[in-house]
Amino acid sequence: MRLKKIEKVSMIGLGAVGAAYGSKWHDLLGDSFQVVANEARIRKFEKDGVKVNGREYRFNYITPETETTPADLVIFAVKNADLAQAMEDMKQHIGPDTILLSLLNGISSEDEIRAVYPKQHILYSVCIQIDAVRNGNETNFSTLGWIEYGEKNNAITAEVRALEELLDKAGIGYKISENILHTMWWKFMVNVGINQTSSVLRAPYGVFQSVSSAMEWSEATMREVVILSQKVGADLTEDDVISFRPVLHSMSPNGKTSMLQDMEAGRKTEVEYLAGKVCELGEKYGVPTPINDQLFKIIRIMEEMEGN
Repeated sequence: MRLKKIEKVSMIGLGAVGAAYGSKWHDLLGDSFQVVANEARIRKFEKDGVKVNGREYRFNYITPETETTPADLVIFAVKNADLAQAMEDMKQHIGPDTILLSLLNGISSEDEIRAVYPKQHILYSVCIQIDAVRNGNETNFSTLGWIEYGEKNNAITAEVRALEELLDKAGIGYKISENILHTMWWKFMVNVGINQTSSVLRAPYGVFQSVSSAMEWSEATMREVVILSQKVGADLTEDDVISFRPVLHSMSPNGKTSMLQDMEAGRKTEVEYLAGKVCELGEKYGVPTPINDQLFKIIRIMEEMEGN
């Protein structure tokens, strides 16, 4: 196996997840960790600062137009709707040997990245159990959870080992997945269930920890994903639904899903990539998805009411 080392990292997206993990990469790499953003965002970041768990961070910001050498690792931490622009903005940071890593919700971002960068080495990943909440320029978390990742074919490659070394040195929890397709569908199932119901109920994790009917609704939503997963070979089961319960109860009761944070901040949600994707796959495979059909309509109406 050819040895590989990640010494320069570029990331785009400084929301709750990006800021939380970015603080760790900044602490490890210093200016060799770059945050890519347009000039207007950089001015705002520099004016207001970015605080993570009460500590102010002055990241090494760089615009998409600034000439730079390619990074060893490029991280996408934007919303799904912003991925196309983000891929364009990262062009100068991507060279022949650059590893690409997506921290987006859903199950489609890696395929979208592959379509634009077919020759790049893409590692598949999901963020699990992170409870970071962003409010203005401040991001707070009680747990970073872990990044579960791997090759599409589950092979252990030099790139997998290089990311393992980086995460270990940065103090970020990780797990090399034995079946990344199953893992990604498990996280998709969880997001479909908890993100969407929390945004409609305006409920933090504590509601699902203490109100059984809320959790029952969330799990019923997840079960529509379980049926679809069996059509594509991801093969989720009822055990996978149950396995989320201890994860949920380990999270801060005041923590909020990313979709709830978006709803409260008046931002566009990612419902098209959650319920929308479930409904799309349901039509494709002839699987009824009544709960997600309704959630898709409700969340879209809520967005229109908020003027999103």
